[in-house]
Amino acid sequence: MIIHLKVSGIHCGGCANAIRAALAATPAVTSTSIDIASGRVAVETATAIDDATLIAAVEAAGYEASVER
Repeated sequence: MIIHLKVSGIHCGGCANAIRAALAATPAVTSTSIDIASGRVAVETATAIDDATLIAAVEAAGYEASVER
């Protein structure tokens, strides 16, 4: 399953790495792909996961996120 997030405040590779690490620590997340320029993050999960869980992980890293539908 792939979930697309819109994340504000991604300015550099360091930002992307912080978001990637926060999401990687979330159970069920298998990979992430981050487009710094657009602020879009694709999160691949092994099983279904609540959108709020992913958003909370990104927010814990210091960024604002929402699910793109």
